[in-house]
Amino acid sequence: MKRFYKEVAIGQGDSGFRVLLDGRAVKTVGGRVQAIPTAALAEAMAAEWSAQGEEIDSAGFLFRDMADYAIDVVAPERARAIMELLPYAETDTLCYRAEPDEALGRRQNAVWEPLLTAAEARLGIRYIRVAGVMHRPQPAGTLDILRDELEKLDAFALAALRNTAGLAASLTLGLMAIEPGADVEALWAAANLEEDWQAEQWGKDAEAMERQELRRQAFAAAARFAGLSRG
Repeated sequence: MKRFYKEVAIGQGDSGFRVLLDGRAVKTVGGRVQAIPTAALAEAMAAEWSAQGEEIDSAGFLFRDMADYAIDVVAPERARAIMELLPYAETDTLCYRAEPDEALGRRQNAVWEPLLTAAEARLGIRYIRVAGVMHRPQPAGTLDILRDELEKLDAFALAALRNTAGLAASLTLGLMAIEPGADVEALWAAANLEEDWQAEQWGKDAEAMERQELRRQAFAAAARFAGLSRG
């Protein structure tokens, strides 16, 4: 699609901030009012529109897509959105490790265990660790507490969490990434530990590294989106 606008700005209405293209407010993919909770997030979304060239590249709208998901999907079906996030706790990658006497297992334990222990202490939960890939269910009480934690998040935070948890295959890392002051690069390194390990053993593949970088950028963008939506 060719670029169809010249000027990008933001405005403010009763429902929140809006991105304006040539003075006209942008709507969500679902046709709803695209009401943004903070000026900072609206400015970041406006910057995505400003950065477009003569041809519009949909890949450049990470913030817009998360905002639309928050408004079109999460807000009207909040309970469903939360239930779709809980499987990232049931199969949290931090809980599934190689055998503890293996080199990979030792690295996983060194990097992942402090993160998992910190999450357990903060939330008052207990995760089951698994050596190998055979699934073991997490305690019902743990999932109940995590569900309660997700209930505290607004639609924009849940939209960001969908990306951070999904990219990390971990609700633990996903939640940590959207907290204020999070060390997002360190959390991504933890999420990508096994891929980095394989690259060390067998060498780096250019295409795989390119895909990994795109995922890293998306993870960082989701964490920033959460922060901007808080103001």
